Amino acid sequence: MARRHRVPADETPLGDGEEVTVLTDTASLAEFCIRLAGSSYVTVDTEFMRETTYWSKLCLIQLANTEHAAVIDPLAPDLDLAPFHDLLASPETVKVFHSARQDIEIFFHLTGEVPAPLFDTQVAAMVCGFGDSVSYENLVAKLGNAKIDKGQRFTDWERRPLTAKQLHYALADVLHLRPVYEALTERLDESGRAAWVAEEMAVLTNPATYRLDPDSAWQRLKVRNPKRRTLAVLHEAAAWREREAQRLNVPRRRILRDEALHEIAVQAPRSREELSAIRGMSRGIAESARGDDLINSVARALGRPDDELPHLPPRRQLPGNIGPLVELLKVLLKARCEAHGVAQKLIASVDNLEEIAGHGEDAPVLALHGWRYDVFGRDALALRAGDLALTVEDNRIAAIERSAIARPQDS
Repeated sequence: MARRHRVPADETPLGDGEEVTVLTDTASLAEFCIRLAGSSYVTVDTEFMRETTYWSKLCLIQLANTEHAAVIDPLAPDLDLAPFHDLLASPETVKVFHSARQDIEIFFHLTGEVPAPLFDTQVAAMVCGFGDSVSYENLVAKLGNAKIDKGQRFTDWERRPLTAKQLHYALADVLHLRPVYEALTERLDESGRAAWVAEEMAVLTNPATYRLDPDSAWQRLKVRNPKRRTLAVLHEAAAWREREAQRLNVPRRRILRDEALHEIAVQAPRSREELSAIRGMSRGIAESARGDDLINSVARALGRPDDELPHLPPRRQLPGNIGPLVELLKVLLKARCEAHGVAQKLIASVDNLEEIAGHGEDAPVLALHGWRYDVFGRDALALRAGDLALTVEDNRIAAIERSAIARPQDS
């Protein structure tokens, strides 16, 4: 059934004395989702816990359109989330999140699908000139003319029952998200930048973004020893840890810390005794069937043919004298992003600037393609080629074509 919690009028953006609806059974959820079906957009947020688990434990879902809002309790015993998942998959309705990645990862793990179409207000805010890391609170203040109460940020969302104040805090996020979304889409339409956001959404809607493949786990580690045989052992050991963490649903560090993985890669233990000697290795694991499984993983790595060993992609060598040019490119990037009202983070990183400085148009960076090229890439290549100069106009950095610079007449 749908429970209702009265929230004090001075604490709720819902309306004077209005109650928070909490959906705890499938029939009520299905009825609510029918009411939202056909909406041009819905705002979505989640509360979850992950401190002691590998997979995020979904504890609460907040959902709203322009007329209705409710909290869904996924921990309720009589609730099947299928109607909600159907709404997430509806092609007619845009699903609006703020900083969507973790929320989408949860839904992808539950269903194997990514909600679409998708809109992330954090990305849109960067496109609209709110900076690299504008907080949701500041965005709500600027675009929604409201203040978010942070008092319940550290709530244990798994505990039941939740208080009316906690439910109000949770629901407020999707209520404030509505004016934020509408204001951002209006700005994007006016500036013609909706396609810029759509390009960024392609990454968030790609299922590959959320697949946690044990065989690729080693690539997330900071490699200390590039020897190919050592990398093979690291590959197998990291994959073993990932599978164990997924199987037991515990954080990776509870199985084995990164330092121990690197030590295993170097030492390549072949027995329980050698495994037990690894610093940071639990004796309970080392002297058990789980330890034997890890030893067998190491043995597989040691037995790989040379032509099947993993290797790090060769790092492109950069000229040693590009430091000053990189600094100029940083200045140009800041200037162009300020002029266009877009976050630098979306355009290029320092590594990207080094690639441009060292390799010009052959640099494998996004800044030299699409809308980023128009905003920055074209000028960056011109600056590198000496066809563009930086100057100061009205206390601002400006770029001018070198041909336009007045030169003294030859005597």
